[in-house]
Amino acid sequence: MTVSDGTPLIEVRNLIKHFPIKRGVVIQHKVGAVKAVDDISFDVARGETLGIVGETGCGKSTTARLLCRLLDPSSGTIIFEGEDIAQRKGDDLKALRREMQMIFQDPYSSLNPRKSVGSIIADPFVIHGLHKNEGERKKRVQQLMDRVGLNPEHYNRYPHEFSGGQRQRIGVARAIALEPKVLVADEPVSALDVSIQAQVLNLLRALQREMGLTLIFIAHDLSVVRHMCDRVAVMYLGKVVELAPSQALYSYPRHPYTGALLSAVPVPDPTTARHQRQLLTGDVPSPANPPSACRFHTRCPKAQELCSKDEPPLEDKGGATVAACHYPLSREEVAKNLPMALSAAAEA
Repeated sequence: MTVSDGTPLIEVRNLIKHFPIKRGVVIQHKVGAVKAVDDISFDVARGETLGIVGETGCGKSTTARLLCRLLDPSSGTIIFEGEDIAQRKGDDLKALRREMQMIFQDPYSSLNPRKSVGSIIADPFVIHGLHKNEGERKKRVQQLMDRVGLNPEHYNRYPHEFSGGQRQRIGVARAIALEPKVLVADEPVSALDVSIQAQVLNLLRALQREMGLTLIFIAHDLSVVRHMCDRVAVMYLGKVVELAPSQALYSYPRHPYTGALLSAVPVPDPTTARHQRQLLTGDVPSPANPPSACRFHTRCPKAQELCSKDEPPLEDKGGATVAACHYPLSREEVAKNLPMALSAAAEA
């Protein structure tokens, strides 16, 4: 965990991103929209690590790209250091890139196979007109390579000559080249072997401490998120359904969806753990046609008539936790459906 001063660095308010669905060959008509991110709000404090979790298709990666302005939001505001960056264009947007950088999920497709590693890491300097002297630029790139655990002598090698973990380190070096204030990591270890995952995660934590980074960590592995994050936002079908400090979320989740996610975490010895898996019925509905009111009510074991008629707002549920649920989980339900280690924490 990191030490944050509590000052909001990023404030997201009513952020929406809808992708239009069009039909027609010559003249296309909009017939609907995929509601990838649908009216979410949260803050990220300076120096903290915020985790964003949820099933595939819930809007995690879209949120990451919106924060870095790799995508234009449909509406809403993204306040960064007191300024709304949601509508930045041109040179103003280019200047923002120095402050916010992204590490992508796939280390194989995020690196240009036709460029040497030295050229890839030097790209931010070229784009922003920094270290114009070639010798100076090479020296700086080799320093970055050494900082992330790569051999500086491999400056002229190409991505295919590196392993997956090494390629992700190249991506990290490129992301920190401009010394940004915010680093958005979109499932940075999901494509790596477990042994390599730990090395990359420890690297990110070390860089965060050294550089004072604010880290937004997107993942679907809840064990990794617990290890890395100060707070966790849980997303479902484009909505944030729960937001809580990491310890509070893992010891006493309030939203039934969060409880179901945590019940699926593998336990070391399932024969001795008091663990009842919370199985959800049905598939995740289409984000092009989400359920009315509470989007989770079609799969929720606690759903009642109110859930299909009235959308629950994110409300304070105690312990610095906010959740969007009319019928939040009780401590008894949490103890029944979570692994023994989490149940013990909930009963404490």
